[in-house]
Amino acid sequence: MFASRMTSRDAYRIYLIMEGATAFFLGLIFTVNMVYQVTVVDLNPLQLVLVGTTLETVIFLFEVPTGIVADVYSRRLSVLIGLALIGLGFALEGLVPAFGAVLAAQLLWGLGVTFTSGATQAWIADEIGEDRAGAAFLRSAQIGAVAGLAAIPISVGLASLNVRIPIVFGGALFVVLAAGLSLVMPEDGFAPAPRASRSPWGPMCQTLRDSLRLIRGRGVLLTFLAISAVLGLYSEGFDRLWTAHFLDDFTLPALGDLKPVVWFGIIGAVGSLLSIGTTELARRRGSVEAPQAMARALIWLTLGTVVAILVFALAGHFALALGAYWIASALRSTSEPIFNAWLNRSVESSVRATVFSAVGQVNAIGQIAGGPWIGWIGTAWSLRAALSISGLMLTPAALLFARGARQSADAVADSSVLPDAPVLAGVEETA
Repeated sequence: MFASRMTSRDAYRIYLIMEGATAFFLGLIFTVNMVYQVTVVDLNPLQLVLVGTTLETVIFLFEVPTGIVADVYSRRLSVLIGLALIGLGFALEGLVPAFGAVLAAQLLWGLGVTFTSGATQAWIADEIGEDRAGAAFLRSAQIGAVAGLAAIPISVGLASLNVRIPIVFGGALFVVLAAGLSLVMPEDGFAPAPRASRSPWGPMCQTLRDSLRLIRGRGVLLTFLAISAVLGLYSEGFDRLWTAHFLDDFTLPALGDLKPVVWFGIIGAVGSLLSIGTTELARRRGSVEAPQAMARALIWLTLGTVVAILVFALAGHFALALGAYWIASALRSTSEPIFNAWLNRSVESSVRATVFSAVGQVNAIGQIAGGPWIGWIGTAWSLRAALSISGLMLTPAALLFARGARQSADAVADSSVLPDAPVLAGVEETA
């Protein structure tokens, strides 16, 4: 096939195109998706969070099984299936403006996310090598921010006609992307499990056992799981309620004859620009070159995010809340690729997708556990209280990042004394 004759440089370009396109489509959808759920489907804070809980429950149930599929059979196939399912989910949500349909859409979207989660990172790491993967994660985050920014005015323009249009259109584009990638996406750096195995569950179970053994044997991976749980606990409330906070607790300033949805385009556009700048700053400062540098960056990014969310939740003026939201969004978008790069350096290729998926599953557990009661607080008390508690729940992540830094340093020290002892993948080159 044509895809099999491509080089690692081609794979790198395809990865950036895929991530850019995904960000563009998500920009079309997410610029107005929460506005759609609040104003058209008329969801209350608890329902808004239950939508997210449904999504995360699906992720919890399928994250590791689909990760094993990527490790045993094909990362490429897993990514293609995932993109198509994500598109179908969004199309359903936009076509049927009802709470039940929105919940059903999360089933498709969530299943699609589990097919792409871990598989995408593992695929590009296999194709271009671990050393280049960290820089690729940051570069894709920058391209994604630019693509998302470009999508915002298009989304707002379409939403001015009907807020459902960009959601359905974005979903359709995901399906088109999956079809296009099926023609050009290579997979030369991955060797599937031998076909000699009579049962597909044999290699899948072996991969899962290897992944669990690796996680238990490396303290830093257990710390990553704890961090992911904390990130899940806090993020569901913030992600699902920030739009309602702007709409319910503030009066959006008039923009002439333009509709209020334009404000959310502005919010997304400025947030994307800030994300581009903070991610570039992190790249230039070498924040993905060694575990210690990654940990230091993540500690400060986490503490800054906590403060920004608290200011956003408690601000009495729209301008202050808006600035705090932009800061929180920029810091969060910078943290994700650094965290992925650190995790990528800690895992061997044979189980990388499964470990990434396990981390994603723990994140889903956190969101399932934290989301509903945060939504209840938002409904029974106030959105300000719910958002404040969400921000405070992120605080332990800074301590866990510091712990991970010490564990990474200990692993490097142990490897210098005992050369045959298992160490973090990639640490030898960066220590």
